[in-house]
Amino acid sequence: MSKLKFAFTEETVVTREEFTLEKSKNALKNEVIAVIGYGVQGPAQALNLKDNGFNVIIGQRKNSSSWDKAVADGWVPQKDLFSIEEACQKASFISYLLSDAAQMQLWNTVREYLSPGKTLCFSHGFSVTYSDKTGVIPPAGIDVILVAPKGSGRSVRTLFKEGKGINSSYAVHQDSSQRAEEKALAYGIGVGSGYLFQTNFKHEVYSDLCGERGVLMGALAGIIAAQYEVLRENGHSPSEAFNETVEELTQSLVPLISENGMDWMFKNCSTTAQRGALDWMPRFKKATLPVFKALYKSVATGEEARIVISANSKTDYKASLDKELEKLHNEEIWQVGQTVRKLRPK
Repeated sequence: MSKLKFAFTEETVVTREEFTLEKSKNALKNEVIAVIGYGVQGPAQALNLKDNGFNVIIGQRKNSSSWDKAVADGWVPQKDLFSIEEACQKASFISYLLSDAAQMQLWNTVREYLSPGKTLCFSHGFSVTYSDKTGVIPPAGIDVILVAPKGSGRSVRTLFKEGKGINSSYAVHQDSSQRAEEKALAYGIGVGSGYLFQTNFKHEVYSDLCGERGVLMGALAGIIAAQYEVLRENGHSPSEAFNETVEELTQSLVPLISENGMDWMFKNCSTTAQRGALDWMPRFKKATLPVFKALYKSVATGEEARIVISANSKTDYKASLDKELEKLHNEEIWQVGQTVRKLRPK
């Protein structure tokens, strides 16, 4: 483990150079890892573990699209693909990667197989942090850990196949074996993490919910829609409005910011762009800071968790969600995007 300074704060970071893949496989050599759920994170984590030489099996509901996807990915029924109950029974290390809603629904089933000495791993702190709402309370006598890749399942798999990896956070909620941290780090390297940084279950879910609703998705989508709308209202063509709002952001600026930082971007743009960005940045911060503070409060008080659980509990939620997403899909900006993407140089 290394102590590194992030700006002015020292943090503990673990890289795959110091906690190697061989060390990871040795740490989990006696474990049968069951990845429960084959939806968003499940495929990437399971396939990466398999490719890295870990003893991994899948637990998934039979006669489901996710079961069929697992078969298509090469998992073989009754060899390394089982029902959730069978997989939990066979496993010593259970990676619980069902959706938050499904984790609540199947918790009593999974809990039956959490005998002393086993390990329960999460990739999201939701169920444990909001246990008063979810009912997910791990029993004593087991290790409870978290390894949370900082990206979508697709990114976790793609970056792994490219030989790069993705950053992950890790946490220990319960250390029965006195080896829980070692297991978390080994699992993190096994699923393809480039480096891992410490957190706890509460901080992981608070930052994750704020990020999803904020900069990563909610705020980004809202700001994009607002700028596009203003440009269109003032006579700009759909292609011009989309290119100035989305295409340049995603295809040019974000990759450069990722490589070099926002300060570098400000130094390496036109003086006109530089002056305008520096002048307007504080105004956007002032406008959105109260919104982010309200968002964090909603997360910290459990209100966001209540909303999510309530929505997912409705029998017509899937149909209602499909309507919302269809409406978004049909908005002019994203219809324009379909044409623009086809015109990108190959």
